[in-house]
Amino acid sequence: MHPNAAVGDTDRVTSVRAGDTGTEEESVVDQRSTVERVLAVTAEQLDRVVGWSRLPKPLGLAVLVGIRSQLRALNLVDTDPDPAPPLDPPLPASDHRKRTIDGRFDNLAHPDMGSVGTRFGRNVPLDATWPELGDRFREPSPRVVSEKLLARTEFQPAETLNLLAAAWIQFQVHDWVSHLTPPDPEPWLIELDADDQWPHSRPMQVPRTPTLDGPADAPPTYANRDTHWWDASQIYGDTEEYAAAIRDRDADGNLLATIELADDGLPTLAAEQLLDKNGPKANSWLGLALMQSLFLREHNAICRRLTVAHPEFTADQERLYNVARLVNSALMAKIHTVDWTPAIIAHPTTVTGMHANWFGLLGEKFTSKFGRLVDSEILFGIPGGGTHLDGVPFSLTEEFVAVYRMHPLLPDHLDVRSLATGQTRHTHPLGDLLADKVHQRMAEWSMDDLLYSFGRAFPGALTLHNFPEALRDLPRPDAESIDLATIDVLRSRERGVPRYNEFRRHFRLPPAKSFADLTNNAEWAKQLEQMYRDIDDVDLMIGLYAERKPRGFGFSDTAFRVFILMASRRIAADRFLTTDFTADVYTEAGMAWIRDNTMRTVLLRHFPTLTPVLAHATNPFAPWPAP
Repeated sequence: MHPNAAVGDTDRVTSVRAGDTGTEEESVVDQRSTVERVLAVTAEQLDRVVGWSRLPKPLGLAVLVGIRSQLRALNLVDTDPDPAPPLDPPLPASDHRKRTIDGRFDNLAHPDMGSVGTRFGRNVPLDATWPELGDRFREPSPRVVSEKLLARTEFQPAETLNLLAAAWIQFQVHDWVSHLTPPDPEPWLIELDADDQWPHSRPMQVPRTPTLDGPADAPPTYANRDTHWWDASQIYGDTEEYAAAIRDRDADGNLLATIELADDGLPTLAAEQLLDKNGPKANSWLGLALMQSLFLREHNAICRRLTVAHPEFTADQERLYNVARLVNSALMAKIHTVDWTPAIIAHPTTVTGMHANWFGLLGEKFTSKFGRLVDSEILFGIPGGGTHLDGVPFSLTEEFVAVYRMHPLLPDHLDVRSLATGQTRHTHPLGDLLADKVHQRMAEWSMDDLLYSFGRAFPGALTLHNFPEALRDLPRPDAESIDLATIDVLRSRERGVPRYNEFRRHFRLPPAKSFADLTNNAEWAKQLEQMYRDIDDVDLMIGLYAERKPRGFGFSDTAFRVFILMASRRIAADRFLTTDFTADVYTEAGMAWIRDNTMRTVLLRHFPTLTPVLAHATNPFAPWPAP
């Protein structure tokens, strides 16, 4: 297929694995039985005709299971042109019972799978992932899209969530994905209109994303600077030097299992100086710092509990540290699954579905009492079951990165409130909450007050015209300020993520027939028509923000398709959340810690003064009441 060609009719979207050439090979990669395939296709057709969100919950859940089956079979693409053969026999699990800094040895047959520097995969066919070139790349200008469709005109709140929900998702994204963006001698040059008020270099310069070596006749691929696993690398670090620097030491200088925190609750400045100031650290803000401090404290609490249950760990600090990291990482995965996601997609069907991902449809009480009677993720949940790759090596994907562009969640300011009175003590603009101001904010306000303030504040809604101005002229440590909205649009074009309608076709969803069909906001439809020549030209992120949302949803149904696929895959592919999610690896005390805790208990353990407020909050990520 020629780069940038249209996909065509959905019926022709049949072969999506690397190397496939047509429907005659589909049986090779589709490992489902005929019955499973027929049921999944039927579910997808029912969704197209009626919509899963309009169905009664039991039928809606069945349809989502079928959609997920289709996505697993048809929307996982391996981008590695020269994969290493599996080890035969695999490495012994007993020799690899910890998460490594670089993410190696999670998969014992493919030790490098998901490790630092490995390629992002794809959820669409490789032929659909060529970078956009020439006029297709430039038009409409990403900067004009930023100015006319994304810039916040007035703050549009997401009133079913609190600001902790925005902090949480950035905290998790910092664990999952980060592209390398080193200094670039040939950056993208974005021409600016004469009346553009951009106060920096003209044309605007955006560093290109480095590509990895690969066949000249294949689309380029890109490396993840983080591990692809759900392993809490955002707090434990991605280098041995940083991982050692954040830990306490005894009188003789030997490393202890616990984490050393400075007076402001964050890692010491000596440890922080080891981080790349132009990397993810440059994207930090107060919400991210609160989550980092909270879960470093949680690590230390887990260490204390494990030491009580296993006094012998006192003499084996490395084992204690590694088990505590496993427990903390799994707890974060649980919180994301059963607390955060049901808050941001609060439709009754998806709330039940996300709990089923972790506990199974039989529920937490049944599983706790009777155990995992059979290896069924539908009945008993994914954790503790078998490890499943669905025939494709595990990686996060460029499409996953694209749908997690959620910068409108950040507000224009934060009212710092007193937990004792509920009254506003000070209002900080967003610019005063960003990277270089974080330590100052953490030092001048108590974490109790800050957490309460985040619990009371609304994030922004994921819609058009709601991108914070502070992020559209964002200072960088050793470079010129950037317009993050411009960059968000540009990156999908650069990395070959299909535009909105083509994206929907590859997920077997009907494309928007017109701008009015895309959005129920008549004014937006006019603006989109003025911006784009054709409905098929609408950028993915713009379409996701403009699209009608299902009841209770904070993001679009189109984005939800990637979440259906990747949310369960991140658990099912991970040995430490499946076959090695056992008391033998985690200890009985560690498994009990994961089982008995949620975001609510984590907050109350470290900040019990929040008890009166959280007692009346339906979900820690939903708005908190006044005291």
